[in-house]
Amino acid sequence: MRRVSKIVSASAVTAALALTATACGESSTDSGSDSGTIKVGMAYDVGGRGDNSFNDSAARGLDKAKADLGVETKELTAKTGETPADREQRLASLAEGGYNPVIGVGFAYKDAIDKTAAKFPKTTFGLVDSVSDLKNVDSIVFTEEQGSYLAGVAAALKSKDGKIGFIGGVDIPLIKKFAAGFQQGVKDTNPNATVQIQYLSTGTDMSGFGAPDKGKAAAKGMLDKGIDVIYAAAGGSGAGAIEAVAAKSGTWAIGVDSDQAKDPALSKYAGSILTSVVKNVDTGVFELVKSVQDGKPLTGTHVYSLAENGVSLTTTGGHLTDIQAKLDEAKKKIVDGQIKVATTL
Repeated sequence: MRRVSKIVSASAVTAALALTATACGESSTDSGSDSGTIKVGMAYDVGGRGDNSFNDSAARGLDKAKADLGVETKELTAKTGETPADREQRLASLAEGGYNPVIGVGFAYKDAIDKTAAKFPKTTFGLVDSVSDLKNVDSIVFTEEQGSYLAGVAAALKSKDGKIGFIGGVDIPLIKKFAAGFQQGVKDTNPNATVQIQYLSTGTDMSGFGAPDKGKAAAKGMLDKGIDVIYAAAGGSGAGAIEAVAAKSGTWAIGVDSDQAKDPALSKYAGSILTSVVKNVDTGVFELVKSVQDGKPLTGTHVYSLAENGVSLTTTGGHLTDIQAKLDEAKKKIVDGQIKVATTL
């Protein structure tokens, strides 16, 4: 994949700062390594490592960097209900501690990274799922709508009666990209199908990404209405939706961000997971870390698209085998530009 980068000084701040869990109420994980290697600071969104979804995809990139590049790491996790100042303090503490790059996982870090990166121009920052104009930031974004379109095609082909559901964590533009692509894929495949769209929280309330009980309740409500395929783009809340679907035979769940059928915490529901729309956050994280280690930090906006396998559908369980040809056809049309996927409803 062609990436545009600007060379930015990778010199680390020499002053060390002890990071405490009480500063922002976050959890933290350290991984030491030999002196002389770079130090990577990872600031997760709500749910953190172990959310079986978005944060875990970023964590895989960090784990690969530790294994392949021998970097030292520090991981901190946001808490539900924290203030924007908490996120800014978390990032600043990592930068002051000599961590470079410092990566904010999730659009909620956008404002905090804008402020913090301006204060630490010699540190490279990574921002996942949003875009910053600052010269020392690598904005890592994805064409979620394209992967979701393919999920919509699959849902329409697998649904018995054309009753399909979408559960979004929060009603924000990013999640609406998932919903828009999914709905378009469904409708292009079966114009008579219906898509019920429901969000677990609204506005600035980010709890919809970390409430499996809400995901389960929303999915159960849909199932009770005869919906038989449910796609949840809701972070950790999606696990609850998958659990609800697995409890009703003849229905399918569609996972997100990670291959949720392979996740140990969800493996017992694997038979009910039709596919997952994977966003390869791990690739973006690893490429950024390696670029800093190589002394040529990536900056600017980097879009990971369907054409570059930045987004894709998983095939675990073989549930897509009978419709794979139609999915391949739809993918080719998107890549070739014959299908323009909407990003808004």
